[in-house]
Order: sequence, then structure tokens, then C-alpha cells
Amino acid sequence: MTTYGVLMENIIKTENLEFAYSSIDGSGQKLVLNNLSIEIEKGTFVAVIGHNGSGKTTLAKHFNAILLPGGGRVFVDGMDTENEDLIIEIRRRVGMVFQNPDNQIVATVVEEDVAFAPENLGYPSEEIRRRVDEALKIVGMYEYRKHAPHLLSGGQKQRIAIAGVLAMRPKCIVFDEPTAMLDPRGREQILKIMKDLRDNHGVTIILITHHMDEAIDADRLIVMSDGDILLDGAPREVFQDIDTLRKTGLDIPETAVLLHDLRNDGYDLPVDALSVDECAGAIYRAIG
Repeated sequence: MTTYGVLMENIIKTENLEFAYSSIDGSGQKLVLNNLSIEIEKGTFVAVIGHNGSGKTTLAKHFNAILLPGGGRVFVDGMDTENEDLIIEIRRRVGMVFQNPDNQIVATVVEEDVAFAPENLGYPSEEIRRRVDEALKIVGMYEYRKHAPHLLSGGQKQRIAIAGVLAMRPKCIVFDEPTAMLDPRGREQILKIMKDLRDNHGVTIILITHHMDEAIDADRLIVMSDGDILLDGAPREVFQDIDTLRKTGLDIPETAVLLHDLRNDGYDLPVDALSVDECAGAIYRAIG
């Protein structure tokens, strides 16, 4: 396993985390997370990738105590998720955005939906107004604040769901396959928001996905398989291990595959030119 990390303050830490689901017929349990120890630094963008059943979503649900460990421990900003007295505070620190935004939208007007969580926590109306306006502006949906959510596009709904989480001003947001139901334009908008939250607002981003190309701009990429960590490092480092990635059955960025295959054919090319522009430039220089 490739290692990653510099000495920084952690927002999330797991120690020997294990979790198993009981079988439907009650005959036994299926181990989904196998002795995982992970540290996620504040202010970073971490992508967690794996095929269906790899354990990535189960892991994500431990990051804000939706699930509790079957073994080991999980800490959020130093708080143990097993401590019931800290659950509300933990969920203030770590917000979740899910695949289907319709499951997170609870009101018939956009601004009322974004205000739902801070209202239920008893914030003053002036503070709620500030938080709602700020969150909607960050996701580019302020002009839709009086609209009905059900009339919006899938991408717009997902941006409203993100705004609802942002109104809580979390230190970390876990995005669990947030682009799975979106078209390419919608995917691009959500990924742009993630990078903006990291770069300009200091929010730690954890992206759960099975799309390798969504991880190119992450600071760190964790590849999971059958409840274990298969690879862990900077994307440019991880994508060099094409043979291991191919064994997982995941889609690999076409740029990484092209450079890998050309190198095998004898061309002197870098293997870490992941963007289309970088890849094209590297090939041009090699054959120019």
C-alpha cells in the first residue's frame, strides 16, 4: 500500500475500524470494513474510490456517526463517535451530501429548505438569514432562493442540498456519490463547488465515488477493495499503478491509460500528466 500524509491537524481519524452487516436471513455477518486506520487532514480534498461493495459508503457513514464502529474507534475533530453526548456536535462538524438530492430536500421553497437545519438548532433569525444567503451564494443558487425545489434541475437540486449542509458551517463535508444522477454539466458544477470550498473556504472535502476522473484534482486518493485500502496517495502517484487499478475493475482516466500504454511502446513520456491539456502537451513534446 502506498502511504500518504504530512504532519497536519486531523479532522477525522479511524483506528482499526471494523464493521459488519448482518445477513438478511440472520445466518451470519458480512465484514465490510477490515481493520482500517485512516487519518484525514483538515483543509484537504480526499477522494475515496472503489467498486460497489468495496466499503467506501459504509466508511463514509462512520465519519459523522450515521454508523458506529463494530470494532475500533472513529474520532471527528478529536471527538469519539461512540460518545452519544457528542453526536450533535460531531454532525455539526461533518456534513453529508448524498447521491439523490430529493432525499435531503424537505421544504417547498429553496431558502426555507436551506434554513431547516439551523432553525431546528435554535439559531437567531438574523444568523439564519446570514447563513442561508451565504450558503446559496457559495453554490451559485442565490437567485433561486424563492423558487420551488421540485421545479429545479437535478444539478440545481444537488447545489441546494449542499447549501443546506453549508448553512451548518461544517468543517468537513462528505459527498457520497453526489454526481451519480447528474449530466456532465451538472457533474462539472458540483466538482467546481467542492474545489472552491477547499480552496477558498477551508472546508475539508471527502468525495466518495467510483469515477476515477473525479479524483484527478483531489489532494489525496484512497482506493478501496473488499473493505481494505488498496492504494493511498496523491492521484498522480496512484494513477501510475495502472496494473493494480485494472484489477479492481474501475474506470481509469483515459489520459493515464494512454500514457501508460505509450510508455510500454517505448515512448519517453511522464505518467502523471492527468489532465487532457497536460497529456496532449506531453505527447506533443515527445513526438515534436
